[in-house]
Amino acid sequence: MTVESTAARKPRRSAGTRKSPSTQPELVQLLTPEGKRVKNVEYDKYVADITPEELRGLYRDMVLTRRFDAEATSLQRQGELGLWASLLGQEAAQIGSGRALRDDDYVFPTYREHGVAWCRGVDPTNLLGMFRGVNNGGWDPNSNNFHLYTIVIGSQTLHATGYAMGIAKDGADSAVIAYFGDGASSQGDVAESFTFSAVYNAPVVFFCQNNQWAISEPTEKQTRVPLYQRAQGFGFPGVRVDGNDVLASLAVTKWALERARAGEGPTLVEAYTYRMGAHTTSDDPSKYRADEEREAWEAKDPILRLRRYLEAANHADEGFFAELETESEGLGRRVREAVRAMPDPDRFAIFEHAYADGHALVDEERAGFAAYQASFADGEGA
Repeated sequence: MTVESTAARKPRRSAGTRKSPSTQPELVQLLTPEGKRVKNVEYDKYVADITPEELRGLYRDMVLTRRFDAEATSLQRQGELGLWASLLGQEAAQIGSGRALRDDDYVFPTYREHGVAWCRGVDPTNLLGMFRGVNNGGWDPNSNNFHLYTIVIGSQTLHATGYAMGIAKDGADSAVIAYFGDGASSQGDVAESFTFSAVYNAPVVFFCQNNQWAISEPTEKQTRVPLYQRAQGFGFPGVRVDGNDVLASLAVTKWALERARAGEGPTLVEAYTYRMGAHTTSDDPSKYRADEEREAWEAKDPILRLRRYLEAANHADEGFFAELETESEGLGRRVREAVRAMPDPDRFAIFEHAYADGHALVDEERAGFAAYQASFADGEGA
């Protein structure tokens, strides 16, 4: 498998038509789909000092993140994971924003931010424990300032806002970033977090990855205006960035984080991108999405876009790409071996921490479960 493989089958049939991406409002772009660098007066300064080595690093991040994601998808298909939420197509938005963060910034993700986790130094194998059912996350959030994955849609934006309000009161100059999708933008928790962050001038960046589809619901079924414009109603700025452009995602996020650290309050960043795979491995996008739509977005692939730029600028040679291919395959093997070596979870762990001081009902349930488990040893439950 090549490092640029999309690692997902195309939908088998067309499923209707939608508004063409070309008709959407303008967005911040520094790198075209053809890999050409374009100027932007407002945001160029945030990537003006980026080196060829750093550009290769961004490319490596995206390639390895995609390889990890492809391996996780394969593992689920083979019964090794219960479920997997792929980030296929969203690598630039996640790597660009993730590399804009400082170590002391804090991240509140959903369940698809595998690229951001990579940028925060979370071992990718730790992301898989929850999807295999062996733990509730697998890492210490405070070790990497990267919170555990959040399954409840949109709730992490409130957590991020509260945390941001807290560090502001503590006098820290760090920032907080909350990730969510276009589907979560319709949740009341997100609107509430916008209200509180604006009123209390919280140092938080709301990073919405608009991948066009909230499971099977297109964005135009959720909003009559572009998502970034919602920020205006709450009194803080919003900006739409080309989410398939890693340089633009990096620059815009740096700008938003600097605003937050300077005490200028929240920002909404809408990364306009596309989910090239299924919502999760339990989903079949061919039932609601047209082949032509996906094909149009494949031409804007974030990894291919940066590779074209690296090659045109002579910032990378074939040796670099070959070494990365080898590294990519090694990562895939490591992930597969790590998942299969994960121990079975403690069956009684579900009763721990349900109450701070214990509870008679939980004790009763634990005893009943123990008796049930014992029945298998006796042959009664077989």
